[in-house]
Amino acid sequence: MPMEPLIDIDPQETREWLDALEALIQEEGEPRAEYLLQKLFDTARRRCRRLRFNATTAYVNTIPLEEQPPYPGDLALEERITALVRWNALAMVVRANREHPELGGHIASYASAADLFEVGFNHFFRAAGDPRQEGVRGADLVYFQPHSAPGVYARAFLEGRLSEEQLAHYRRETSGRGLSSYCHPWLMPDFWQFPTGSMGLGPINAIYQARFMKYLHDRGLLDTQGRKVWAFVGDGEMDEPESLAGLSLAAREKLDNLIFVVNCNLQRLDGPVRGNGSIIQELEGLFTGAGWNVIKLLWGSDWDPLFARDREGVLLRRLHETVDGELQKYAATDGRFNREHFFNKYPELKQLVAHLSDDDIDRLHRGGHDPIKIYAAYHAAVNHRGQPTVILAQTKKGYGMGHWGQGKMGAHQQKKLEDEALLAFRDRFHVPLSDEEVKSLRFLKPADDMPEMKYLHARRKALGGYLPARSSAAPPLPAPPLDTFAKILAGSGDREESTTLVFVRLLSQLLREPAVGQRIVPIVADEARTFGMQSLFRQVAIYSSVGQLYEPEDRDELLYYKEAKDGQILEEGITEAGAISSWLAAATSYSTHGIPMVPFYIFYSMFGFQRVGDLIWAAADSRPRGFLLGATSGRTTLAGEGLQHQDGSSHLIASTVPNCRAYDPCFGYELAVILQDGMRRMLEAQEDVFYYVTLMNENYAHPAKPQGVEADIVRGMYLFKRRDGAKVQLLGSGALLREALAAAQLLEQDWGVAANVWSVTSFTELRRDGMAVARRNRLQLDQARTSSHVEKCLGPTEGPVVAVSDYVSAVADLIRPWVPRRYVALGTDGFGRSDTRKSLRRFFEVSREHIAFAALAALHDEGMIERSIAEQAAKRYGIDPTKPAPWSC
Repeated sequence: MPMEPLIDIDPQETREWLDALEALIQEEGEPRAEYLLQKLFDTARRRCRRLRFNATTAYVNTIPLEEQPPYPGDLALEERITALVRWNALAMVVRANREHPELGGHIASYASAADLFEVGFNHFFRAAGDPRQEGVRGADLVYFQPHSAPGVYARAFLEGRLSEEQLAHYRRETSGRGLSSYCHPWLMPDFWQFPTGSMGLGPINAIYQARFMKYLHDRGLLDTQGRKVWAFVGDGEMDEPESLAGLSLAAREKLDNLIFVVNCNLQRLDGPVRGNGSIIQELEGLFTGAGWNVIKLLWGSDWDPLFARDREGVLLRRLHETVDGELQKYAATDGRFNREHFFNKYPELKQLVAHLSDDDIDRLHRGGHDPIKIYAAYHAAVNHRGQPTVILAQTKKGYGMGHWGQGKMGAHQQKKLEDEALLAFRDRFHVPLSDEEVKSLRFLKPADDMPEMKYLHARRKALGGYLPARSSAAPPLPAPPLDTFAKILAGSGDREESTTLVFVRLLSQLLREPAVGQRIVPIVADEARTFGMQSLFRQVAIYSSVGQLYEPEDRDELLYYKEAKDGQILEEGITEAGAISSWLAAATSYSTHGIPMVPFYIFYSMFGFQRVGDLIWAAADSRPRGFLLGATSGRTTLAGEGLQHQDGSSHLIASTVPNCRAYDPCFGYELAVILQDGMRRMLEAQEDVFYYVTLMNENYAHPAKPQGVEADIVRGMYLFKRRDGAKVQLLGSGALLREALAAAQLLEQDWGVAANVWSVTSFTELRRDGMAVARRNRLQLDQARTSSHVEKCLGPTEGPVVAVSDYVSAVADLIRPWVPRRYVALGTDGFGRSDTRKSLRRFFEVSREHIAFAALAALHDEGMIERSIAEQAAKRYGIDPTKPAPWSC
């Protein structure tokens, strides 16, 4: 039940307590007052069982007027620069939509955030020289709110970094002259650093980026002191789970290099964020409870005299009883309406603004539109120590767009403005354009010798250069040669082990390599012991920003749980989203920090691509270089776990990500070849690719690497077992290659049918090769036709082709267009089940018996054997034709 409201039963006593507190602050200072209040609160918590905790403060600015630092810039010039940026951003979007109405674009978000950005650009966002020449080791990292991208483009145009032609081709990229819709490093690799277009991913990536900067510093790899990570977020975006997922980590790790700026325009796409409440107060409680330093930036300087005159607190009371839906209405209406509906509610409040005209009331700024207040908040944030900071900046959606857009429910979708609205916008911000220039949506860029341009360039020069800017310049690192893994290439003999354990051995060896060992970043999401990685605890330790403040329970054991300030393993706990964000920070370190790292994030494959698929795409957009290891992979290799743990789809999803190289090796030497080739491509050739490699927990013996197969392992397919006179070709991937080998033995010993067995390490790579060859043959009609790798392998052979993987049959189906004969694709379609591996493979019809039967049935269909042979095989192998299909069960 809700608690009853508290009532002041003795106002005189209350006044005495408040006066005593005020005297204490004046005489002994704020620290002494804070100490005494904390002691009182501790006592009250012990004595008052129902003591309430209020994590919110008054609906006023956190930084009082008397504590504001002097503004260091030329406000008049900065206002003119901001007006230019506002206009060009508006013109860019409206012009694009006039020419092509289907293009889309956003105006209102940047209109609300323009001053928040401009104060940052003019006074806070530090670069480190031209990133194309000097690298970006000393730069701040800024995650821009994606819907505000037009404003960032408009500023870059004034800076001379983008051309008028590029602005004129906003959202028209295929010609190579345009600008991407949002922040996309893949599409604009010299401009955007971080993709933030998918809501919520910018905040969590910013948090783990800030932590990774501390990691680099604590390990002695890079001095990151003084650098900041800025994340600009919408208040509606804070509803995304990813936006909130890392808040406690940021506070726990004391990430005082991290600053969130939440643009609280109180509106999401369709209406108010919290129409019946207060999103700012809600967010304050949330961040305060998580341990952040909270700065509320709510009201502009023109409110200061009103608060100073409000002796009885009636203005504050009125603000607290006003819900966000009302504040949106006030933003969308004029001063007269605001006077009648907000200020006239109480006589004292009416009297407070009696000296103001309706126009004066209309001009009352919210804090996020006042550079002086913004500077004070930013200044406090960058100088705060020991905590991350969030600035809750109150703004108006569509600020300055008048009754056509400001505060309107449909402001977010506003992308077309008629001439009247454009002229009003010009007048509102004093943009120096004639009526005809406004109507023609002329882009405005003053001459280089104009005061605005000199000031703009001088401010960025003082801060080290221009942002955003992305660099890919990083020193190459030599990849260890393949013979580094000679023991693994030689096979395991009679010893049985899983590819997961083979990987751990490979990783342990890489950590000892002089050239790359310190650059390896092992990442796990609370599954290190599951994957047999506990040996690494002792070898390189788990990273902890405070070291290890306790003696672990297993300290007397050889492989005890060891944390250290210079530890190398990132053990993230149960957070796949956090772990992939850590991986992304490490995988893009070559660009953001000028220091290449090699992250290996190992996880349950089922909780990889489909659990954090959106983050995978954000990673792909970021041009990462690193390895994702999907362990305990496949639908039948993980016995007993059942539906939610058995992965049958990740390779299909991985095949859709253009720069992801996906492999499903069966044997240790295949894994070694793939990892070594990946390091060569990423560290030496500096290709913007990342690898997804699946690993199994099924133990079996691993043969030695055959001679000369390395190139074909990387291409995706090679002949593992040849039989003279083979009448059927069996293709096996991952652990089910061994089922294909067993099926070949059944075919030969039971039916006298010889079969070649091919190891398919990547259906995805085979498909991409086939697509490239098909396109080349289609477009280059005057050139001799070439063949895909699949065609080269299978063309000279005979008989039907049967492929099997531990994933849905669509994975094996990826190469169907290039298989020259009858093709049967087997897979694990349907929901997962709990059972033994043998039973699971029979259930999903990928067992050795089903593979052999599929081969015989295909041979019969081709007229190469009698039907009776296939019928006998079905009976011998217990294959029931009346059994429901596994995907229908």
